[in-house]
Amino acid sequence: MSKILLATTLAATASATTYFQDKFDTNPLDGRWIHSEHKEEGSRGAFDWSAGNWPVDEDANKGLRTTGDVKFHQISAKLETDIPAYTLGAGSSDIVVQFQVKNEDREYSFCGGGYLKLLPKMDVSDFGGDTPYSIMFGPDMCGYDVSRIHAIFTNGEGENLLKEDEIKLEYADKNEFTHLYTLHVKANGEYEIFFDQNSKSKGKISDDWGFESEMIDDPDDKKPSDWVDDKEMNDPEDIKPDGYDDIEKQIRDPEATKPEDWDDEDDGEWEAPLIDNPEYKGEWSAKRIPNPDYKGEWSPKKIKNEKYDPKLVSWPKLEHVGFELWTVNSGSIFDNIYVGDSMDEANALADSTWKTFKEEEKAIKEKYDAAKKEAEEAKKKAEDAKKEAEEADKEDAAEEEDDDDVNDVDDDDEEDEKKEL
Repeated sequence: MSKILLATTLAATASATTYFQDKFDTNPLDGRWIHSEHKEEGSRGAFDWSAGNWPVDEDANKGLRTTGDVKFHQISAKLETDIPAYTLGAGSSDIVVQFQVKNEDREYSFCGGGYLKLLPKMDVSDFGGDTPYSIMFGPDMCGYDVSRIHAIFTNGEGENLLKEDEIKLEYADKNEFTHLYTLHVKANGEYEIFFDQNSKSKGKISDDWGFESEMIDDPDDKKPSDWVDDKEMNDPEDIKPDGYDDIEKQIRDPEATKPEDWDDEDDGEWEAPLIDNPEYKGEWSAKRIPNPDYKGEWSPKKIKNEKYDPKLVSWPKLEHVGFELWTVNSGSIFDNIYVGDSMDEANALADSTWKTFKEEEKAIKEKYDAAKKEAEEAKKKAEDAKKEAEEADKEDAAEEEDDDDVNDVDDDDEEDEKKEL
């Protein structure tokens, strides 16, 4: 790396602002993260501080884990530094949101959200689905049919705008291992979304969300009546041959012969079976040639949108980060959260955390599965042995009862003999 590039990188890092970072090295439930009481108690799920059942590193892999099936999980934390009032499309700086998720118990039927919200001032005890937020970002999983990355911005009317084109995950990405999600909102109104540090989508926010676009179709521009949409046309010089329609689709089989046992009186007049006519060429149509009058696909001309404002929306100061999730299946672990204005810092955090263990997870999971299977087999073997022992005891007890019954009969017979004497 050149001295100039190194100096530039160090300067950029030094000037970066981290609004929030949590690697969950200490217990987050000691007051840093606050559970919401928005939902009734029976439908609320709790987060715990855990590395799960098969971590690569028991300490480093600890995070917030969902613990309840078919529950609402709602929890939030105060940003270390508030994000100043921000104008999307003309911001004073970038906004970067990054975190990792491990859906540890993911199977085909797994269903659960995994998104993070950035919110203005709020009552943390009443944080819920209707609490206003500015950005929501993260994975949304339900089986293998619904597997996407959500990115939602709230407009000036308080409407939550989903990205118009879904960011779908590849089949191989839908698994139980830890994955990294990164949203980069750029000050100039552009964006980029990453999955495991690989770009999944990028462009202008005004083009990909339901904000007013800079250019719109001219409503007064109508398609001309003589506009030719057909790219090809029938060749006027291609004439249907004489007798073309007289060719039958099927003909009698010329090689068929009347069966020897056929009786015209009983079976009727014999006819050869029908077969496809090799001379038949189908319904005739003229060959197609390029249309010299073709003008291309018509579209109205574009005009400036009077409603467009490059300042797409102005958000108030953002003070909180939170998870507000509906999960059918528990066991999702959230870790290494970063909210700031620097992709360099986000990547540095990922390199020092997620990247250090991601390649080892598969081997750890296989080892865990093998040990679990061995334990289950041992348990079943012990249960079977216990059952056999119980059945043996029952048989012994039954035999003893039979012996007692025989002895009782002998005693009764002996008493009867004595009486007769």
